[in-house]
Amino acid sequence: MIPGYILPVANHLWQSTLFAAAAWLLTLALRRNRATVRYRLWLAASVKFLIPFALLVSVGRQVPWPAAPAPTAAVRPISDIVEGIGQPSFLAVPPAPRSSSRIAPILLPAFWLCGFLAVGFSWLRKWREVRAVVRSATPVRIGLPVSVMYSRSRLEPGVVGIRRPVLLLPEGIDERLTAAQLSAVLAHEMCHMRRRDNLAVALHMIVETVFWFHPLVWWIRARMIDERERACDEEVLRTGSDPEVYAEGILNVCRFYLESPACVAGVTGADLKKRIESIMANRLANDLALGKRLLLALAAILAIVAPVAIGVLHAPQLRAQNAAPEKFEVASVKANQSSRLGAMSFQTEPGGRLTAVGIPLYLAIEWAYGLSIQSVRMSGGPEWTHSALYDIDARAAAGAIPADLPGRVREQRMRPMLQALLAERFKLVVRRDHKEIPVYAVTVAKGGLKMESVDEKDCGPGLPCHNFQGGQGRGVHSKAASVEDLIAWVENWSDRPLIDRTGLTGLYKMDTDGWVPLRGPGGGNEGLDDPVRPTLFTVFERQLGLKLEQTKAPVETFVIERVERPTEN
Repeated sequence: MIPGYILPVANHLWQSTLFAAAAWLLTLALRRNRATVRYRLWLAASVKFLIPFALLVSVGRQVPWPAAPAPTAAVRPISDIVEGIGQPSFLAVPPAPRSSSRIAPILLPAFWLCGFLAVGFSWLRKWREVRAVVRSATPVRIGLPVSVMYSRSRLEPGVVGIRRPVLLLPEGIDERLTAAQLSAVLAHEMCHMRRRDNLAVALHMIVETVFWFHPLVWWIRARMIDERERACDEEVLRTGSDPEVYAEGILNVCRFYLESPACVAGVTGADLKKRIESIMANRLANDLALGKRLLLALAAILAIVAPVAIGVLHAPQLRAQNAAPEKFEVASVKANQSSRLGAMSFQTEPGGRLTAVGIPLYLAIEWAYGLSIQSVRMSGGPEWTHSALYDIDARAAAGAIPADLPGRVREQRMRPMLQALLAERFKLVVRRDHKEIPVYAVTVAKGGLKMESVDEKDCGPGLPCHNFQGGQGRGVHSKAASVEDLIAWVENWSDRPLIDRTGLTGLYKMDTDGWVPLRGPGGGNEGLDDPVRPTLFTVFERQLGLKLEQTKAPVETFVIERVERPTEN
């Protein structure tokens, strides 16, 4: 089984890899232009690893956009759902599984953490060494508008720090370089400081630490250093420094001093031979022509706007009626003053009639959007949506819902109609979104399935498919239902959504014992291993051959943004 976190990580990695490939193609197109442009492209490719496209897509999803409703999950018979309204739905944390299927989900994060710590400690060690050199250095004044310090180490000249950068020079450098050579080297370091190259270095260090396993981030680092040093070389030559004097100054620094760590912007990085050749050639790089400027602008727009546009196109509908081309022909909504919470009825009838007596509004909303009762996927709304009771009697137009439709199909057709009714009478505004939350992943247990397969063609009046009887205390009973049906029905007694990772698409006969309510965290796990009083976890595994595993996954969520008490009719 593939762990739930693999898919979003893999999506982010291939998207970032594709982005880096596009940056590489652009650098090839701009190879005769200034190195600063190519450096910024590589920096953008690095930062992309820290910004998932999913984040930009989620921004676009905040924009309201009329859209058809997403297909709902499997449907439960309303009478069975209402039964669980008054029953506890707190599930205890199941005991740690002992099967080997949990090894991969544990080993992969552990392997990543080992690499993360190794790279992180490596950077920390190098940074501490540099800080020790700075602490032992002596401040000097040499006429530069920055803090300058002399150190007794053999490190080459370099810029240290981000917020308050310091120019660190080795003692005696003015004796090893001529005045003209030292001036050119200092101009190189001042270029690093003006461009805040150490900040870019720090950002890429974070990328390398988090994505240490991806060879591309290390390759990007080499490209960034190469273009960063060339950009400073070009800037030094543009200010009028003599190419030969500048090249000799760099070579003398290499001869007498050690190269600075990657966390320090020095003077001798990148491919030294190519740098010296470029400096001696003294070929001024071309400024960007209009066409290339437009190319870069288009690339930037696509990188940012495209994911946002995808989010906009997939933005959730804001008003329920936007998704309901069909409505009930006749509908009555009245406040119920005689019933009590828990004593209610809710059912649909052939031909498209929906009747509800003494039902709280939140339950009608959950059914309209295909959710389980007290679903954690629904949030928002005032307290009265849970306490005030209503009677609803609605009928579809003649022929709109054929009387011979199976119950499941009939209810799927009626859900958008109820959405429209709620939007019209209660001014209901629901926002759809996707977020990663705790779920139970349903997989095939190690011992295999324990359900008898049923053929779809055998379904009929004597064998209704997709229907259930029973409940939390009475078990699961169905003559023919899919795993999707089972998950949607059982979710009414779960503290978190269930997602299907079995890959099973057929119909099965299901019969189980009832299960006891599980306690929440800290409430104990009595019954988890008790065959007489089984929990939902033991029922699934021992009697159906299915297993519930705790994980996180992105699921569709619903937020009630607006609702009003109805006017009766």
